[in-house]
Amino acid sequence: MQWIIFMLLLFISSMEMLEQNRWKKQASAGLLENCTGCVLCSEDNGCITCHHRLFLLIWRDGIRQYGMCVHTCPPGYFGVRGLEVNRCTKCRSPSCESCFSRDFCMKCKDKFYLYKGQCFRQCPSGTAAQPGTRECQETCEPGPWSEWSACTHESRTCGCKWGVETRVREVPEAAREEGTACPALLETRRCRMKKHCPGGE
Repeated sequence: MQWIIFMLLLFISSMEMLEQNRWKKQASAGLLENCTGCVLCSEDNGCITCHHRLFLLIWRDGIRQYGMCVHTCPPGYFGVRGLEVNRCTKCRSPSCESCFSRDFCMKCKDKFYLYKGQCFRQCPSGTAAQPGTRECQETCEPGPWSEWSACTHESRTCGCKWGVETRVREVPEAAREEGTACPALLETRRCRMKKHCPGGE
């Protein structure tokens, strides 16, 4: 009696393995609809496992989840390579078109500006919108103007009727980041020389 039960269980197990292998072969050969690039595929949920170089993209339609194997992740997603599966992960911000990681955006959708990995409708205070690149560029706030320099002509302070005087302003260290847009830091103006050089030169 035990021998008959053992043979029956063995037969059932063999049939299940044959059916599973047949289904896997169909999936990997792309015979099931929308299973291109899949190693393992479901008729109801699409790809479950992808070939090593492809990314598994999963999206939801209501309560249904569907998988697809892609070479590159679509806009709004970034690729994460793993030991077992490569996945397309959605950017956290809906205004982000492409991201480096879940929370760091590299390009924003239209009508948004990029600043330090985030997307803004209006650039934050202390930055200026750059329409060409759709980025917010930091602006620097220089310090106050210095006093006007002595009136000189060719580095001399005497001997001519007219010369030039200059004034400058400093930029705080925090504002000296590469790419910041700074206003004028040097100004010059014409001035009248007031002294005659010794010896009448």
